[in-house]
Amino acid sequence: MFLIFINDMDCGITNWLLKFADDAKLFRKVQLDLDNITLQEDLQRLFDWAIERQMEFNIDKCKVMHIGYSNNKKPSYR
Repeated sequence: MFLIFINDMDCGITNWLLKFADDAKLFRKVQLDLDNITLQEDLQRLFDWAIERQMEFNIDKCKVMHIGYSNNKKPSYR
């Protein structure tokens, strides 16, 4: 039943979203400032989706991982 409930979680999401059981990972290769904005917009879509369905994300388990050699600018996401 839970899988049916979260089936539409990725509607409107432009980045990659992996769903497994009660876990979801949103990721994107960030090269330009526009990529950061797109990632933040998808985070906002997921937040709006959760509010609409009265379902909360566990903020304590939410993490940002920066991978690569040139990670001078590490944007913050909300």
